[in-house]
Amino acid sequence: MDWFPLINSLRIAAVSTVVVYFLGVWLADLVARAPRLMKGILDVILTLPLVLPPTVVGYLLLILLGPRRPIGSWVLATFGVKLTMSWYSAIFATVVVSFPLMYRTARGAFESFDRSLADAARTLGKSNVWTFWRVKMPCCRQGIIAGAVLAFARALGEYGATSMIAGYTPGTTATISTTVYQLWRTGDDALAFRWVLVNLAISAVVLLAMNFLEQRSRSKATGGVA
Repeated sequence: MDWFPLINSLRIAAVSTVVVYFLGVWLADLVARAPRLMKGILDVILTLPLVLPPTVVGYLLLILLGPRRPIGSWVLATFGVKLTMSWYSAIFATVVVSFPLMYRTARGAFESFDRSLADAARTLGKSNVWTFWRVKMPCCRQGIIAGAVLAFARALGEYGATSMIAGYTPGTTATISTTVYQLWRTGDDALAFRWVLVNLAISAVVLLAMNFLEQRSRSKATGGVA
């Protein structure tokens, strides 16, 4: 059994989770503090990939990043790097489809944050950056962690957009999801079922980790009293 699809899926999910973590936290905090009209517009734009079919996301990415398209052709001519049909191409797809989960979860956490705590820190002479990372983020940690875990799980299971922009090449671009489809299409149900079990095991571990972190965070918030 070739384990490349598992390794490739994990590295794609890990890289995309790091990207959407920082991008999602930044934009969630920005939107949470924005005026109501601006908040509504930005929220629609940033959440749109959540309701779009993955194939539509993949098609839009191909329009932007294809070797004959504006961004893709410029990157290829300038750096000699092709943005499609490689393992890292899948990162673009997983970032887009998993970002709304991170963004909406973080935004909900930031909107429930007690702003008087931040105001108190500023009256003590603390900077906005210090207040954000040392006061706001710890208070919203539970929601942030949940968003990151959901984003990782979504990136790990992505198929539609990934298959369109990265394709399926064994040992190069294959992921668990695309491998399961190809094995089913070629009639290798036994090996496809093995990969399904691998995916189920990883998803279960991820969810258990999220529950553990939530319980630990709740325990600390209540002073260790369960």
